[in-house]
Amino acid sequence: MKGTINFVYYLVKPIIPREIRFRLRRMLVKRIIKRGASRWPIDPDSAEPPEGWQGWPGGKRFALVLTHDVETAKGLKKCHRLMEIEEALGFRSSFNLVAKDYKVSEEFRRELIKRGFEIGVHGLTHKGNPFKSEPSFKKQAREINEYLKKWGSVGFRSPSMFHDLKMLHNLDIEYDASTFDTDPFEPQPDEIGTIFPVWVYSEELKKGYVELPYTLPQDHLVFLIMGERKIDLWKRKLDWIVSKGGMALLIAHPDYMDFDGSNHSDKYPAELYSEFLTYVKEKYAGQYWNALPKDLARFWKENYARKTGLRRRLHIGMPVYSFYEFDNRVMRYAKTLSELGNEVEIFSLRLNNLPEEETLNNVKVHRLQTRQYKEKSGLNYLIRLTLFLLRSLYNVTKAQRKKRFDLLHVHSIPDFEVFSAVYAKYKGAKVILDIHDLVPELYLSKFNKSKKSLGYKTLLFLERISCKFADHVIVPNHLWHEKLVSRAVRREKCTVIMNYPDDGLFHPRQKKRQDDKFIMIYPGTISYHQGLDIAVKAFSEVIKLFPRAEFHIYGDGNEKNNLLTLIKELNAEKNILIKELIPIKEISNVLVEADVGIVPKRDNEFAGEAFSTKILEFMAVGVPVIVSATKIDRYYFNDSVVKFFKPGDVEDLQKAIIELIENKDLRRRLAENALKFVENYKWSVNKKVYLEIVDKLTSKV
Repeated sequence: MKGTINFVYYLVKPIIPREIRFRLRRMLVKRIIKRGASRWPIDPDSAEPPEGWQGWPGGKRFALVLTHDVETAKGLKKCHRLMEIEEALGFRSSFNLVAKDYKVSEEFRRELIKRGFEIGVHGLTHKGNPFKSEPSFKKQAREINEYLKKWGSVGFRSPSMFHDLKMLHNLDIEYDASTFDTDPFEPQPDEIGTIFPVWVYSEELKKGYVELPYTLPQDHLVFLIMGERKIDLWKRKLDWIVSKGGMALLIAHPDYMDFDGSNHSDKYPAELYSEFLTYVKEKYAGQYWNALPKDLARFWKENYARKTGLRRRLHIGMPVYSFYEFDNRVMRYAKTLSELGNEVEIFSLRLNNLPEEETLNNVKVHRLQTRQYKEKSGLNYLIRLTLFLLRSLYNVTKAQRKKRFDLLHVHSIPDFEVFSAVYAKYKGAKVILDIHDLVPELYLSKFNKSKKSLGYKTLLFLERISCKFADHVIVPNHLWHEKLVSRAVRREKCTVIMNYPDDGLFHPRQKKRQDDKFIMIYPGTISYHQGLDIAVKAFSEVIKLFPRAEFHIYGDGNEKNNLLTLIKELNAEKNILIKELIPIKEISNVLVEADVGIVPKRDNEFAGEAFSTKILEFMAVGVPVIVSATKIDRYYFNDSVVKFFKPGDVEDLQKAIIELIENKDLRRRLAENALKFVENYKWSVNKKVYLEIVDKLTSKV
């Protein structure tokens, strides 16, 4: 993987002789290009101008910013020759000087400023990553600020383009220039994704600076590593930037320029830089604003502060061990993100009749693995989950190589599915672990195991390391939030986001039914903890009194055959019907035709604390609902909005059904109260919590 190779190279770089370093980097660059650096040197998504864009000063077509990183004392000696080239062609630039690696005389600094150039600070030393830890950088920042003041500088560029835009607020700067629009060859290759400056503001510190990404490939890469002997790559990228009206910012190093025709392998002819400036001057005469970085930063701050930021079109992946078409929660997240202009990819299970890849409502769906509800043993279930993890890891990594993910929102179960994001996280993506169910408790319920079992203890361990790996954890109810915080995750890293109904799908409407039947409906998974056998037994007694009553079950699961057998034994086949699972976009039309909905869960350690969104969906379409009085449902609801029955009590459930059949006023009252209740439990009201998490994680400030 290119990320691994990059990492290893920069780890051992300090101890490798320069000539060998060049050879290794050439091999590295060729490997990355061969594997498909499809968004370099041009990233099409980086061309969007800021909100309210009015153009560059004087109506210029584009901005041209020339910068030079002076890495050694030898490079410092070449600065005069470089200034002469630029002065002869009418250009000015900035020189970024390393504070402590070599001596910079006051006389040199005065001369440079007098001739119309600019000085920036290029770190205290050119070695290492100053952002390894926040305390370490804060310590360096105090010394860097002293040099900024001493040199009269307002700009900073980090050595080797390492950056942490949040930490940079510790510097007394007007601009930073340590990022790039796109460059997969850097040691920290997380591109900023724009060919325009960006205003970077800290709400906490009440201060900001302008970020100036370099947008033209560095001279060192083009001529010394790639071995180019012409400026075609520079010209190609410049022409594209000009066509988009962006900022062309170039880094050229005097250290690597040959002014005397010596033809050293670690130098390139200075004439190539002169040729580029001539190309700009002649082809785009009168169309460019050759700004010093400080002048461009001041223009940007004055005109576009707070109008720009690091909120750009995000690339978001969602691995989930479920069928996307039937998973309301995942579809709702994907729809919300897509409607905001983000690029969303789903990595899910596949029904046999659906294609392996498809785009649904601007969401790209990769269907990786089929699933049948036949996991009769824990081992079989684990094998299926592990196989999906490997497939999703491969496919997420493959997608990451084509275009970097900003965020992986991974849905559990299983918790360890979060490790499908391991490569993407290494490359800079943030990771959300969305725990739909507490897996250790589900394991106890699904396979009738004890808390002393090795499987349970193993799942607790996996839960902890999965939460630790994630940058943020989402949990679906407040009871589970407290349990998870007590054993696996810090409170500040965990947020409750319930499985709210999508009010674009679930809303009241008139029934189309005209018959005199009484229909009770259950939609969802047919599993033991859902308690459908209890509901079937109760309803089989109800139909003896009300033969026109019907119980419709829409779903599938590993208890389906057992349920069919039970229905047959009770001679209830005509009144209790198991129908096919219906896609989420259609199920609301089915629910609204019901007289009553039912959620008959058992009250074991898992089901008793697992919140069912089916209750809210029934409420949202105006249908009264019968609910097992579990711990979680008593936590959120009361008798004014649902009809409770004792968990697992067939006779009590039978009485509840009969009461609702006979009492239309009670059904109406429950439905009306529930409609008012559910107003605060809709996705449109609560999605802001999720979007705030996304913004916080993907913001670079």
